[in-house]
Amino acid sequence: MTEGAGYFIDWNGKARSTDDPGDGYICDIDKVARYVAVTTPTGTLVHEATLYRSLEAIAKAGITAELVPGSTPWGKPDEGF
Repeated sequence: MTEGAGYFIDWNGKARSTDDPGDGYICDIDKVARYVAVTTPTGTLVHEATLYRSLEAIAKAGITAELVPGSTPWGKPDEGF
């Protein structure tokens, strides 16, 4: 994946690109506040996260997270997804 607007950690502890969060979600980014709001296409907030500008920034924060593509589901059927 290329370095886009940045990365965030999803609710399963996986790193995701703000350019492709998956499941049809959209990222609203505040770069100054380092904030990511993940919403549905209709605007419902489903997740809030810290914005990391690079994968190295995630590692520097002491977080070990696998980078997953947007095609990776956010949840499993037994979790209601």
